[in-house]
Amino acid sequence: MSSGSGFGDEKGGSSSVGEPEYGHDPASGGIFSSDYKRHDDLKEMLDSNKDSLKLEAMKRIVAMIARGKNASDLFPAVVKNVACKNIEDPNQLIRASALRVLSSIRVTIIVPIMMLAIKEAASDMSPYVRKTAAHAIPKLYSLDPEQKDQLIEVIEKLLADKTTLVAGSVVMAFEEVCPERIDLIHKNYRKLCNLLIDVEEWGQVVIINMLTRYARTQFLNPNVNESLLEESGEKAFYGSDDEEGKEEKAEAAALAKRKPYVMDPDHRLLLRNTKPLLQSRNAAVVMAVAQLYFHLAPKAEVGVIAKALVRLMRSHSEVQYVVLQNVATMTIKRRGMFEPYLKSFYIRSTDPTQIKILKLEVLTNLANETNISTILREFQTYIKSMDKDFVAATIQAIGRCATNIGEVRDTCLNGLVQLLSNRDELVVAESVVVIKKLLQMQPEQHSDIIKHMAKLTDNIQVPMARASILWLIGEYCEHVPKIAPDVLRKMAKTFTNEEDIVKLQIINLAAKLYLTNSKQTKLLTQYVLNLAKYDQNYDIRDRARFIRQLIVPTDKSGALSKYAKKLFLALKPAPVLESPFKDRDHFQLGSLSHLLNAKAGGYQELPDWPETAPDPSVRNVEVPEWTKCSSREKRKEKKVEKPFYSDSEEESGPTESADSESDSASGSGSGSESEESGSGSESEESREESESEQEDKEDEEDKRKKKKKTDRGKVKAPAVESPERFFFIFSRFRFLILEVQRLASDSCSLRTSCRRWHKKLLHRITGEGLGVEYCFSRQPFSPDAHMVAVQIMFTNNTNAETKNLHVEDPKLQSGMRIKEFPEIELLPPGEMVTVVMGIDFCDSTQAANFQLCTHIRKFFVSIQPPVGELMMPVFMTENEFKKEQGQLMGMNEISEKLTLGEKCQNEHGIVQRVTSAANVSRVPCGSDKECRFAGKTVSSGILVLVTVATKEERAAQLTVNCEKMVIGTMLVKDILQALTQ
Repeated sequence: MSSGSGFGDEKGGSSSVGEPEYGHDPASGGIFSSDYKRHDDLKEMLDSNKDSLKLEAMKRIVAMIARGKNASDLFPAVVKNVACKNIEDPNQLIRASALRVLSSIRVTIIVPIMMLAIKEAASDMSPYVRKTAAHAIPKLYSLDPEQKDQLIEVIEKLLADKTTLVAGSVVMAFEEVCPERIDLIHKNYRKLCNLLIDVEEWGQVVIINMLTRYARTQFLNPNVNESLLEESGEKAFYGSDDEEGKEEKAEAAALAKRKPYVMDPDHRLLLRNTKPLLQSRNAAVVMAVAQLYFHLAPKAEVGVIAKALVRLMRSHSEVQYVVLQNVATMTIKRRGMFEPYLKSFYIRSTDPTQIKILKLEVLTNLANETNISTILREFQTYIKSMDKDFVAATIQAIGRCATNIGEVRDTCLNGLVQLLSNRDELVVAESVVVIKKLLQMQPEQHSDIIKHMAKLTDNIQVPMARASILWLIGEYCEHVPKIAPDVLRKMAKTFTNEEDIVKLQIINLAAKLYLTNSKQTKLLTQYVLNLAKYDQNYDIRDRARFIRQLIVPTDKSGALSKYAKKLFLALKPAPVLESPFKDRDHFQLGSLSHLLNAKAGGYQELPDWPETAPDPSVRNVEVPEWTKCSSREKRKEKKVEKPFYSDSEEESGPTESADSESDSASGSGSGSESEESGSGSESEESREESESEQEDKEDEEDKRKKKKKTDRGKVKAPAVESPERFFFIFSRFRFLILEVQRLASDSCSLRTSCRRWHKKLLHRITGEGLGVEYCFSRQPFSPDAHMVAVQIMFTNNTNAETKNLHVEDPKLQSGMRIKEFPEIELLPPGEMVTVVMGIDFCDSTQAANFQLCTHIRKFFVSIQPPVGELMMPVFMTENEFKKEQGQLMGMNEISEKLTLGEKCQNEHGIVQRVTSAANVSRVPCGSDKECRFAGKTVSSGILVLVTVATKEERAAQLTVNCEKMVIGTMLVKDILQALTQ
């Protein structure tokens, strides 16, 4: 191939493309005049279908670069040839590597090529290549943000991918490119929740963090009603005046009108599917789940994260640091969930200083009236440490404990005063600073301590401590009138040698003593002000001039001098010693912004809960047509149903006896049953029969039907008066009754089984093959009538025997009791066993926590009862019901209006839904418009009465009467949910 515009000389001589002349000067005008044409030839060669031309073009380009010529405009064509060949390689690893290299080239001119490659890779058959395409999306977006719209289309396509390998990567791309496009998540929300447990670990972290923010925009706050109940309960306990009684009634009325919180099933799906990940080996995954539960879960369920976080504290110091930062924030609002693990936060001598200080922060947050004595003893040990920063932090922690818990304030203050005699000057100095803050709360009771601290001015050299002592003496100089002037005299001698912070406090002390005891301190004050007037620091000079004008009246003094005493000796509020982690919870836990306590680049704010729930139907996914029943399957269903209602019953001749007819009827019934079971267990292979075979069968079926119709015209039915006709009808009627009873019993047993085993106590994955389910059997627990019977089913899914199954270490709330089941000595592989245990929940829905133990492992599990399972049925007459209801009016009655669901339009549906939500019995009622139920709590026997009054157009009113308002409110919520579904 040759070209006149190739690498020929500028004199018009032509040369072959394959024989370039390299002797031209790059600076000559002739070369520049033909550059564009030469590059056009090279582009044509690179776009050719012949590999030989492409290779020749690449050689020429390398030669140009070696001579120092600019070949940048050929870069897209070169990249296209190099990358495209590899992107189309049969090996998925090469295709992915080619895309990874291509997306890493930070040159805007190849953006179109990169976009095409990403789109092609997003449709690749290999999930690994699709994952690489998801990784390339943020790179392209950072290179050219104008490609956002096209990239969003690719993200939407990849979000619909059902493979776990792609899920984490595409969610990361979503977070980088278009986190505001929440509509892309709606249709994929449930899929992401279900795939979460199988996604690789770092993908799990990204998905969980994204779903946390998604849930905060799509679901209601699960703790709104609980906080309202707690506030009303506290006021009702302490209130005694008439005005408070009116407020209580108003709050109770508002609470009754407030719609009970019903958790969205998708909200529950997220919590349920992330909980097993608390057992993950990856600390980041555990931390992500913990922050999700902290920000999204109901208050009663957040406690499950405590043990997982404590487990992470056995890891490396870097992991400990991040975990303790988050635990310190959690303990401010949810202190109770970490109290059982108090000893896990005790400090070891080998801990780094930053870990020690964080553990100290957690211990201080967990301190209360119950454990303060233990914590203070621990603090006394820490003060002896050689780590001075840690000792100073311990002294500050003691001061915070004294501030927060008034009962130990004097004890802490006396302990800090004893530290003033410590040999270490830093310990003494920090103690002085903390004592100064504590004395501000009750200065009149501790004048002896102020005197003792005044004597320390000769020995303490730390500026902050000296300044604190001087401030105390000046602020409370009236309590030490004899010592204060002498302290000022000593300070005046050393004024010029003091630090600036000490000089400022000396000036303040002089001013306060001048105003309260001018006879003794007038000259000293003037001396100090004169020294300050010529100090090198301008702050001190300004302060001296300002104070002189205020306290020493002159003709030029302003109106402020009259109020000098009020200005200097005004009562000052005591300082509030707060945790530095108090305001960090507005950052999402586990984020870099939370760790730094400052908004980092790329941080996305955690949204506020919506006031009204958004439409949940946006997460519904339409069922594709290919998943629906085929016409062939529909025909099979019709064929299955026909034998029971077939015309074979009318085919019997008039000479057949009743017995034979009865037998034939039974036979046809059994035949239909066998045919049903056969169709139900039909294999996939039989569903895929060829069209020709199917057509033959259909032809035979048509012929058989035609023959039946012909025969039917020849058979005469028995006369109405004949005994054969009577027995004929009777046998068919009896058979129908038996079939209805069988179907009813099957559906009843199905409902019972669905209702009973409704909770997984231990998933077979987290239980390493041991699956545990439980249910509330609603049967009396014979060893103790005040306990709820809990039926537990163990399933051994492993190939090895499980031995010594038993309960250990129950952690129960106050008043709760547990009766363990007998130890299961052996559970063979593939076998299951059922046991019963009793739990006294003390009329509360708080969880009973304990350990399920085998011969090799221990699993922490939790059983939390619905409020309806805390009851047992009570049988009473209508008059007794009305009498008891009359005694439980006012505050003990909660009513809610509702619209009944489609399955609750009759009395039977209402009874079924109410009794499924609560273990109560039906009370006879003379009215068709009311359904009444009665029960009592298992633990304390408190009566619970339920009334459902139906009105027109599916409207109804639910009323619950109970002494305990909390139980009544929670029961209303559960029954309301059951009736409206």
